[in-house]
Amino acid sequence: MKQNGNKLPLLSLVAFAVALLIPLGARNDTQPRLRYPEEDIGADSLPARKKAQLEAAKSFKVFHDFQFTDRLKESGITFVHHAVDDATKHMRRGHYDHGSAVAVADVDGDGLYDIYFVNQAGGNELWKNLGGGKFKNITQEAGVALPGRISAGAAFGDIDNDGSQDLFVTTVRGGNVLFKNDGHGHFRDITQEAGLGLSAHSSGAFFFDYDNDGLVDLLVCNVGKYTTDEKGPDGEYISIYDSFSGHLYEDRYEYPVLYKNMGHHHFKDVTAEVGLHPHGWCGEAGFADLKGDGWPGIFFLNMQGRSHYYENVGGKKFVEKTDEYFPKTSWGAMGIKFFDFDNDGRMDLFITDMHSDMSDEPGPENEKLKSNVTWDETYINGKKEDFIYGNALYHNLGNGKFEEISDRLGLETYWPWGPSVGDLNADGWEDVYIPSGMSYPYRYGINSLLLNDHGENFLQSEFVLGIEPRKKLYTPWFEIDCSDPREVKEQAELHSRVCVGHTGKSIVMSPRSSRSAVIFDLDNDGDLDIVVNDFNSEPQVLVSNLTERKKIHWLKIVLHGTTSNRNGLGATVRVYAGGHTYFRYNDGKSGYLAQSVLPLYFGLGNTAKIDRVEVDWPSRRKQVLTTGLQENQTLRITEPK
Repeated sequence: MKQNGNKLPLLSLVAFAVALLIPLGARNDTQPRLRYPEEDIGADSLPARKKAQLEAAKSFKVFHDFQFTDRLKESGITFVHHAVDDATKHMRRGHYDHGSAVAVADVDGDGLYDIYFVNQAGGNELWKNLGGGKFKNITQEAGVALPGRISAGAAFGDIDNDGSQDLFVTTVRGGNVLFKNDGHGHFRDITQEAGLGLSAHSSGAFFFDYDNDGLVDLLVCNVGKYTTDEKGPDGEYISIYDSFSGHLYEDRYEYPVLYKNMGHHHFKDVTAEVGLHPHGWCGEAGFADLKGDGWPGIFFLNMQGRSHYYENVGGKKFVEKTDEYFPKTSWGAMGIKFFDFDNDGRMDLFITDMHSDMSDEPGPENEKLKSNVTWDETYINGKKEDFIYGNALYHNLGNGKFEEISDRLGLETYWPWGPSVGDLNADGWEDVYIPSGMSYPYRYGINSLLLNDHGENFLQSEFVLGIEPRKKLYTPWFEIDCSDPREVKEQAELHSRVCVGHTGKSIVMSPRSSRSAVIFDLDNDGDLDIVVNDFNSEPQVLVSNLTERKKIHWLKIVLHGTTSNRNGLGATVRVYAGGHTYFRYNDGKSGYLAQSVLPLYFGLGNTAKIDRVEVDWPSRRKQVLTTGLQENQTLRITEPK
């Protein structure tokens, strides 16, 4: 829940959150009454939106005759995300509602990719991929639950180049954690010896090799001080009453930390040494080599203010170049992904803006428009014209020049968190999935799936492909006892009408919303699936039937660095096939708050023959392969020594 001072930025709680709750169905005196919104313009709009999108799809030139189906039950996954009371029942104004990550890696070396669900209350869970879309909970034997901590982000990476995927987890003031993998999916906490036990309001994190010494380093984002020292029932620190205005107070800032990998499982804080000090509330960041000189720069998001891009100078220092590359940034930046949307061989940048959408309620019919920000410049903390109030797509024109074209390509969405990118229809163009929504006390908001129309447009396809509407639109949010005068009094300000005319216990239901997603081939059938970590609800396991609908051509590439870091983070891969060149930069960024270790996936369209593959390694070696290049295989490429 977000607030500007003492004034709610969207629908008032009285108007929506509590006034719109009614019982559903019969009950007996021993069961809590379920209370759903009496009116929800988001949910009510779904049939009309689906009808309109299906009609529009008749003119789509891209292949869309396939579906995603939520196979959660069939997968065997029983994980449920539990948000802390601070964000649900008490609806305080901190940033716990930003949710938690989902990340993927092959933790035991069996060639199947396992799923790590991050949680706020109740512990994280690791699910082993058994093949065929089935999973098994191995959290206990893996040792990665972290019960009692409010976890946020997750990053897989190989910290010592032994071929096993280690795991870093961020928490909110519970201390961040580094787990060492023994190669068989058993993890050991080595945080203290590694020097990574920072306790802050930590958020997104990623591994990368900023100095190209062959060892992955670590960047950790810290949002800012949005909690008091008082603890809630789930162990969370209770939010400051005006947390959503925290960006106005310099003394509440916390800054990202860059840790250099010194070898032997030890990291050193080199943030000041290399010149990094971005100003703002940083929940997420990403890296890319925009100059093409082999040195990855860092883009730091600011969720309430100006974001910052720092260029890497020879692995020795970073210099801010935001004004040069990105003169206007999204004011409420939340998620980030570098990728080549138009297959021109240059890295473009996509940023989702969630916080600008907290300023007003546009209605479902206006969700493709930028936010009509109603805050004044004092609250914005700058001139209004200096920012973009919505998503931003920066098209790389070459020679350090970018143009912002999100509206032109149809990439504006409502209440977005972070994007996940992948070629979902295997046509050679990378598509975008955006988990979205704000849950109680707001209306239902859709997740967006945008099919890439040959780099010229992104087509709304969530209803066409079965992403929306979800199987379940609502999820239990909190329980209140209307027979307890103390509880009713305590909740009167926020939930005053929940108990009007009622006694006994009630469970308040909320529109579902999503936070983090990862796109990968979970059932190993050649097409890409989507796993989504919903907020305070069960996840979604969205399995594609693309290969059942069409003969597709694809290539997966797994990199094995030798002089470079083992996972080949920072490498560039080009696949030449059928007169086309497909470009991928290996950053591991799989979704909001998450970094995964997955094969690079190349859809090849109608082409079955691959001419050659080129890899530019971080070590500066360039590798060219022209033999053994067959379609529909996983190609493992080892860096020459």
